[in-house]
Amino acid sequence: MARVRTRAVRPPRARPLAARTLRARTLPARTLRARTSRARLGGPLGGRSDRGALSIFVAICAAYVVLVIALVIDAGGKLRLAERVDAYAQEAARMAGQQLDEAALLRGEGYKLRARTYVEAAADSYLALYGLSAADVEFSPDGATVTITVRAEFRPVLLGELGKGKVTGKGSATLVHGVKEAETA
Repeated sequence: MARVRTRAVRPPRARPLAARTLRARTLPARTLRARTSRARLGGPLGGRSDRGALSIFVAICAAYVVLVIALVIDAGGKLRLAERVDAYAQEAARMAGQQLDEAALLRGEGYKLRARTYVEAAADSYLALYGLSAADVEFSPDGATVTITVRAEFRPVLLGELGKGKVTGKGSATLVHGVKEAETA
């Protein structure tokens, strides 16, 4: 059996701090080149740190998420207002269409709407319940159909002045009497 020689390992001697820093400055050229190239790359092996880069990304993404949520909420509010304004205009037209000229009916002249002022007053009295007024009232040439246009101002909840604007609703009502069969358009 062969004999193996072993060497005793001595613990390293403690060197003064000045000697250690001096040693670090006098590295071989190959080691210095490797360290400086890693520093230029900016990777985790040397040079700049990526610390904090993720928090900037999260902050930017959070701002965009808040903007998208604001757009969804305000666009939904504008659509709801447009639907309500259409419904108000339809009901105002129905109220205006009920303003029959009874005197013409008693004289045998048929079913007609009253004068324009009565029709507008009926539509405005209905719309006043909701804080609106008729923007435009139109009559058909035969006087049997009234069309009412209502405009309301939309004020966004989250976007401020960006989404502010007018919403228009239009409704019409036709005076129908003695219907025996459906009309075909």
